[in-house]
Amino acid sequence: MNAFKVGFQGESGSYSEASARIQYPDPNYSFIPFRSFRELFDGVENSTVDLAVVPIENSTEGSVNETYDLLVEKPLYAIGEIYQKIHHCLIIDNDASPDEISVVYSHPQALAQCRKYIQKKHLESIPMYDTAGSVKFIKETHSTSAAAIASKHAAQIYDMKVVEEDIEDNSNNFTRFLIISKSYNRKADDNKISVIFSIPHTPGSLYSILQEFALRNINLTRIESRPTKNIPWEYYFFVDLEGNVNDDKISASLLAVKSATIFFKLLGSYRKDEIR
Repeated sequence: MNAFKVGFQGESGSYSEASARIQYPDPNYSFIPFRSFRELFDGVENSTVDLAVVPIENSTEGSVNETYDLLVEKPLYAIGEIYQKIHHCLIIDNDASPDEISVVYSHPQALAQCRKYIQKKHLESIPMYDTAGSVKFIKETHSTSAAAIASKHAAQIYDMKVVEEDIEDNSNNFTRFLIISKSYNRKADDNKISVIFSIPHTPGSLYSILQEFALRNINLTRIESRPTKNIPWEYYFFVDLEGNVNDDKISASLLAVKSATIFFKLLGSYRKDEIR
């Protein structure tokens, strides 16, 4: 029997991998790293992996735009979500001294989440493709003037030294991850829905869409816009709402929205996760 494969972006020790392992503790599952989000989405689309765990938004720094763009482009579905509290550490080579550090590497989101700390330490920020990948890079280059921002687990994996823990600017620092799949099955206990749509660039068009939800007393938990990239100043809207797609008022609202939009995609439905 082949192991069930779960993909994530980054290196071993990344927050995406940690979320995937918490969600899927079965020892028969294997976890496959991908360097980029596009490669990860391609991996799900071509069945290299069965599922993927991808960050979609952070509570302090907002959306992960590349994830949103790929959700529009790829014929994939959201089948779950995970909220993970993020604790960042400053990590250096075992032979380095904290006083020698002048630059810090990490994913742009992590650098932004630790902006005040980095400024206080007078460090130069250098973006990398991944938090754990930054630790791996310093390990491989044996740099004694560079640090990485990543998880404590990443430091343990690469046998590196943690200088300081919990360096994020906001202690209530959460990242929301989506579980994406090539297939989608509606479940009776699903209570959250994600949709994507674009609308005519005319006065009141967005209002008329949102009214379809408001008139049916449907709660929207998030609305996000991203440029379509095809026509200047036109946007895709990503909406999360509470409910089950099999509920009559939900299905009626989605049908009404679909009929009034230029593009519509039911991204999926799933059980909403709790912030712990």
